[in-house]
Amino acid sequence: MARRTEELAARDKKYFWHPFTQMKKWLEEAPLIVETGQGAKLTDTEGKQYIDGVASLWCNIHGHRKHEIDEAVRDQLGRIAHSTALGLSGPPAIDLAERLVQLAPKPLAKVFYSDSGSEAMEIALKIAFQYWQQKEGGSARRRKFVALELAYHGDTIGAVSLGGISLFHATYRPLLFETLRAPAPYCYRCSLGLEPGTCSLACLEKMDQLLQQNAGEVAAVVVEPLVQGAGGMIVHPAGYLEGVRARCEKYGVLLVCDEVAVGFGRPGRMFACEHEGVSPDIMAVGKGLTGGYLPLAATLTTDEVYSAFLGEHEKFRTFFHGHTYTGNALCCAAALASLDIFEREQTLARIQPRIEQLSRRLEQFRNLEHVGDVRQRGLIAGIELVEDRRTKKEYPPAENVGMRVTRAARDRGLITRPLSDVMIVMPPLCISNSELDSLLDILLDSIRQVTEREG
Repeated sequence: MARRTEELAARDKKYFWHPFTQMKKWLEEAPLIVETGQGAKLTDTEGKQYIDGVASLWCNIHGHRKHEIDEAVRDQLGRIAHSTALGLSGPPAIDLAERLVQLAPKPLAKVFYSDSGSEAMEIALKIAFQYWQQKEGGSARRRKFVALELAYHGDTIGAVSLGGISLFHATYRPLLFETLRAPAPYCYRCSLGLEPGTCSLACLEKMDQLLQQNAGEVAAVVVEPLVQGAGGMIVHPAGYLEGVRARCEKYGVLLVCDEVAVGFGRPGRMFACEHEGVSPDIMAVGKGLTGGYLPLAATLTTDEVYSAFLGEHEKFRTFFHGHTYTGNALCCAAALASLDIFEREQTLARIQPRIEQLSRRLEQFRNLEHVGDVRQRGLIAGIELVEDRRTKKEYPPAENVGMRVTRAARDRGLITRPLSDVMIVMPPLCISNSELDSLLDILLDSIRQVTEREG
């Protein structure tokens, strides 16, 4: 390791507490320190290149150092970096709000900015709750939320309350509000003990029962449309999202769609909801909103919901929520440039061959002895590793198989990150066919290296 890298590693270990990282293990290893990026690749301080196989945690869209976004941020710096949105406004935030409404499923019509997906979901919760308290003819009894098993909506307290992943959320249970939990449509490990294709989406009927049992008390159903990301890239069966929307209408509750991870092209369309023609009452976006450049998120809602917050000052119907950097000019400039690239480069059309290529190549993984399931939606895939394919037995956590595959892939020039023992494929949308082939070749070899030795 070069002297500069050693010096950076030493200071990292002395001062930097990393997210979702067991620091005891981190302190024992030589960290990889990324210094530059270009397109779908990253370069470390030693000059070694890696394919960015998880799009820098699912947020990079058009690649690193995208000229148009770089220039948009530089141009905005020549005007102003930030001013508050409390009582003021600015052109980038106005322009972006208009663009988002034009792109979003109708009738979403209003945009509230924040700094991260978790905050966008916190805002969604508070809007949904306050809406029912203030809506004319509404019901103050509507205080409950329905979310899915294995849900992940962020790490702030409200978002964690919606979360259904015990590993991440159980520790904080005493701090959280109670959430009604509906079965996840996790077909490979169906909690109802049914088989895919023959179940008639029984999990939807369980949600129906839950809403019926709590009729008049539920404010909203909250889902990650099409793909539950942190739960293990759980791909929902066709018709599930549409069925959730139908049940929300049946029981008169709001539908909140968390598009933070799946929005902006990853499932093959701009937003996941579009695949089943679903229009949510509230939608959260983040991650890819700025092309993966700067922290910006947004919560969109309808005029119907928004109208419940209008009134005279003394009525105190205001949405009392805000962030210092709400509608930050630099972030909004980056987001506008990213949306321009979508339009100019016809990104959604251009990725369709990559989606088909990914689908073809994933067939190779299905034949591996220790791959239990392969799930894909658009340019998102999860490869679930198991100790025994026949019984679907998981590996013991102490074997840390997913992270060992990750390290083997890194040695070969691929940055990836598992969700337990589910290997993730979610590259920038700009990835070329040769880069995607290389990514999958490396991942295939790395899984073989680790699991066949185990087997």
